[in-house]
Amino acid sequence: MFGKSKPDYTGKNLVRKEMIFHGEVQAVGFRFTASQAAKMYGCTGWCRNEYDGTVTVEIQGTEQEIAAVVDTIKSRSHIVVDWIDTRELPVDPDERRFGVKY
Repeated sequence: MFGKSKPDYTGKNLVRKEMIFHGEVQAVGFRFTASQAAKMYGCTGWCRNEYDGTVTVEIQGTEQEIAAVVDTIKSRSHIVVDWIDTRELPVDPDERRFGVKY
């Protein structure tokens, strides 16, 4: 079988969230930072710049993993998050990685 295997979610209480980040979040390395942090903490999903200047992130993992990704994003001095709109989504058990959408 080609490609990456599915992450091991055994025993994890997974959640999936849509998060819309507002502030100085474009042209500052947000998507790169989000992607690297998601991979570091074992989350899956995607992120995308929006035409209104926000960044949309769909992220899946445990509450703690997602919080760690958000904390990592916010810790970067060149990224300024004013607020985040968040809503819960159904978990995608077949998702394998975190990527950037264009």
